[in-house]
Amino acid sequence: MKSSKRRLQALTEGSDGLPNYLKMEDSETSIPPIFRSRLHELFSQIEKEFDLLYSENLNLQEKIDILSEKLERESYVGDKQNIDYIEFETSGKNSKVKLTQSNSQKVKASHKLKVQTSKIVSSFKAPTYNCQLIREFTGHKDGIWDVCTARPGQALIGTASADHTACVWSVEWAKCLLQYTGHSGSVNSIRFHPNRDIALTSSGDNTAHVWQAAVNWDLPRGQSSEEELEGGGEESLGEGDRPEVLRTPLIELTGHLGVVVAADWLTGGDHVITASWDRTANLYDVETGDCLQILTGHDHELTHASAHHSSRLVVTASRDTTFRLWDFREPIHSVSVFQGHTESVTSAVFTREDKVVSGSDDRSVKVWDVRNMRSALATIRSDSSVNRVAVSGAGLIAIPHDNRQVRLFDLLGQRLARLPRSSRQGHRRMVTSVAWVEDISSNINFFSCGFDRRILGWSIQPSKDN
Repeated sequence: MKSSKRRLQALTEGSDGLPNYLKMEDSETSIPPIFRSRLHELFSQIEKEFDLLYSENLNLQEKIDILSEKLERESYVGDKQNIDYIEFETSGKNSKVKLTQSNSQKVKASHKLKVQTSKIVSSFKAPTYNCQLIREFTGHKDGIWDVCTARPGQALIGTASADHTACVWSVEWAKCLLQYTGHSGSVNSIRFHPNRDIALTSSGDNTAHVWQAAVNWDLPRGQSSEEELEGGGEESLGEGDRPEVLRTPLIELTGHLGVVVAADWLTGGDHVITASWDRTANLYDVETGDCLQILTGHDHELTHASAHHSSRLVVTASRDTTFRLWDFREPIHSVSVFQGHTESVTSAVFTREDKVVSGSDDRSVKVWDVRNMRSALATIRSDSSVNRVAVSGAGLIAIPHDNRQVRLFDLLGQRLARLPRSSRQGHRRMVTSVAWVEDISSNINFFSCGFDRRILGWSIQPSKDN
């Protein structure tokens, strides 16, 4: 519940924790400067104390996770030995079970184990993929909602942040090359055009923007984003070290009455789909900015929208526990409703095999066939709410969680690996979004971002044993 409230606040205004009146200019408030300064100081002290407590909690949580996994492993081994004993005793002529009271309790545990066999077995299998942190990107001043990769051949990533900005980064230099500041609210999603140097962002200011995303590759390469952050911000940088700043969009897509939480390009890049808290999704013509269709039907706020890579298909997810498949291949579009989650559906994305993968606050991820909406092909259970999932071209599902974990599964629901999560590697707060790189020449093929204000670049490769 608390994390949901933080999400709602940050999507609209940011998550720095300061009341709106402290963010106003001097001319917009009647509070004397000396009192405003004192309030800023007090909030700064509170934030430092909170960060200290939060760091201590993270260390304790890591120790608890290690002990829990050890306990589960020992329990699994003990129960397995008990099952072998029971089968041996029941293999005689009279097939009588000889059990003591303690053994009887173990049998109950073994039955409970069988109910969750797939989950436990996959948990103790050796990871089939090696995950190594390669690079860290820092510079945003608030939590990061979304990360995406550019088209093949361009070593760029894009990020959308609650600090009201979107950034385009060089993967090789870990440096922000372009910063877009045209939104007046939290930037909730970002997507690069499939063929052109333009980007699409959605925002808490109720709009989506299309803007020029061509970057200047001649910016100085000597200083990393992390060094810039430690150096004290823009004041300590030379003029040539700062990223280019873009404030004006090529086109502004309006019409929504609530926060625009996500937006994506339809195949070909001529049309855009947006999802909003006003319970509608809009289809826009990019050249004219006209709204071509308003898609209605969801009972609650939308949380995500995603388009198919090659067909005119769109999925929209909602807090009404459903996601919908919209088919624009015919002049009169059709819609299918997928029901299978018990809480808000936080994301839904297509795979290369014409399946849909959905994630939910009910702590599950489901794999669906677009031709059969009655039941899921596979269900993945977890211990934390699921944020924006991503599926690679090879069918690897990456699942970011509220509890800072990122787990990898295949389309059959089999667990493959878990990204490292420690004081040196991994995220320190909830992981909001992940993205795969389909360019096989890059040594970094996976990105994650979260509310610790960091973007992490990973190398995820099959284990040599497999």
